[in-house]
Amino acid sequence: MTSTSSSPADILDRWHHYGTSTNVRRAVGRLYWDWYQRMGPGDELLGYLAGRTVAELGAGAGHQAAHVAAELKAARVIAIDSSAAQHTRGRDLYGDVPGLDFIHDDAAAYLQDHPSSLDVAYSVFGALDFSNPQTLLPAVGAALRPGGTLVFSTLAHYRTGAPPETECRPADIPTRMPDGSAGTMQRWVLESTVWTKLLDKYGFDLVDSDTVHDPGPDGGAPVATTLFRARRRGRHAL
Repeated sequence: MTSTSSSPADILDRWHHYGTSTNVRRAVGRLYWDWYQRMGPGDELLGYLAGRTVAELGAGAGHQAAHVAAELKAARVIAIDSSAAQHTRGRDLYGDVPGLDFIHDDAAAYLQDHPSSLDVAYSVFGALDFSNPQTLLPAVGAALRPGGTLVFSTLAHYRTGAPPETECRPADIPTRMPDGSAGTMQRWVLESTVWTKLLDKYGFDLVDSDTVHDPGPDGGAPVATTLFRARRRGRHAL
């Protein structure tokens, strides 16, 4: 999910331990875009997918991508993740789902290598959270056909409750390295107006945006999620 100029094999896999406790095939009845996966809009944000090519950017173990392939009838779903561990989990869990392809690569690098190949791209706290949007958004624009759709959800504020950034800059957040030691990774938690300006700068028209406020489950902190749906500029809208 991180964006660098290195090949995936050169990246220290900061997602090595993530999700290991839930490494089981999980049926997803619908897409959830919010932090706790329980509120707000669902599959309809992606639009009509039958016969179309879709990519999930930072697909993790592939739960959502498997749902899109199996239930929403996309012609092809490309689940991209730079984490070797997450890529392996996804293939092990959902490698038998027709039309679903798992790609171990940096999202921006893959998209740049496959121009005008996608109808829809989406991210659920995925690559758009953990990659520099000034690199990834142009790559998404290159990979989408004119009129193609980008949908993504991201944190509306830091999980500590601190406000989002008013400029396009990341923060270092704690994580665990493959050997168990403490480490950090970069995350972009940006104010909604910053995202809107970035989308416009890199060739997208904002279709709509929304914020889902979840008070948090028992013992969980309140988390607000911002949703964006944008269309790549071009003559022909999907």
